[in-house]
Amino acid sequence: MKNIITQFSRIFVGVLFIISGLIKLNDPVGFSYKLAEYFSEPVFNMPFLEPLALGLAIFLVILEVVLGVMLLVGYKATQTIWALLVLIVFFTFLTFYSAYFNVVKDCGCFGDALKLTPWESFTKDVVLLFFILILFFNKKLIKPLFSTSATNLAVYVSVTLSAFMAYWVLNHNPIKDFRPYKVGNNIEKGMEIPEGAPKSVVEMIFIYKVNGVDKEFTEKDLMNIPEGATFVDRKDKIISEGYIPPIHDFTMTKDDSDYKDELLKEPKLVIFVTYDLTKSDPKGMQKLSKVTADAQAKGYKVIAMTASNADEIAKAKKEYGLNIDFYFCDATTLKTIERANPSIVVVHKGTIVQKLHYNDVEDLKLSDVAYNL
Repeated sequence: MKNIITQFSRIFVGVLFIISGLIKLNDPVGFSYKLAEYFSEPVFNMPFLEPLALGLAIFLVILEVVLGVMLLVGYKATQTIWALLVLIVFFTFLTFYSAYFNVVKDCGCFGDALKLTPWESFTKDVVLLFFILILFFNKKLIKPLFSTSATNLAVYVSVTLSAFMAYWVLNHNPIKDFRPYKVGNNIEKGMEIPEGAPKSVVEMIFIYKVNGVDKEFTEKDLMNIPEGATFVDRKDKIISEGYIPPIHDFTMTKDDSDYKDELLKEPKLVIFVTYDLTKSDPKGMQKLSKVTADAQAKGYKVIAMTASNADEIAKAKKEYGLNIDFYFCDATTLKTIERANPSIVVVHKGTIVQKLHYNDVEDLKLSDVAYNL
């Protein structure tokens, strides 16, 4: 019975680590955004690690896949199980911290393929920790499945393929897109709230300075505010969160007006997405001028979306010869739309028909006639 439980744990842990690792390896940039969120000031306040987020993300996801393979084939069982234990303890701490302090809404354990709440993520890690502890106390029962040379080969192949996959998706696009802005999705429909969907319950909190100290009062307490107290601020406290549509923070703002309703009706629209112009790849930006000319010649409206300020926009337009309008959108939203900076998105009446990394500009398909969707 002990052997059966151990072997089940071996398969369960190994397969789950491989699946989880491959999903994140499909989109390491997205996982790096999650790590950067943990490193940010509101969470662990370790901003010096934010520039290392992408490198750490790639290392961790490759390690996750390779450890899963090592466990399944029985490669150096003791070292493998120790590594798994250290990794799961680290992840369990992160997910508990996220859940308890409510600082990171989604740990990114399964990327955008499967969204878990902080407490669900923590529960998942506790279950994994339980099975890894079974393996830890029964290490002697983990035997290699193949000969030494075949076992070594399996591990080397997993490392090589994982590294190649990371290289590929970083220089192109995720192999499988799980985001709400994937090709075929309509942006306007993604923003719709179904009839009868639960609404958020929000309580208004009023802040007054009482004897030099800021104190919070609910609407019911307003009659009890001490005389001489001065109003400071008002904030909304979410009691229960209602339905949030997949796309809920998409804007196309210019001169304090949101043009998304107008632009998303365009039959032929090319959007250059660059969340931060100061961090955009110069070689990628240089390619956009030619794309603009080709697209406009075929009747496309060409625009750009960024979270950068007016000075940065003016500098980029001059430096790269981009005589197009730039619209503002939140950086987090733009990072969700596309991982490359810059990237190209082709839209037909709100429906995304093509998305390209700047390295794949030659694959851009521009039609001389309107799309028939």
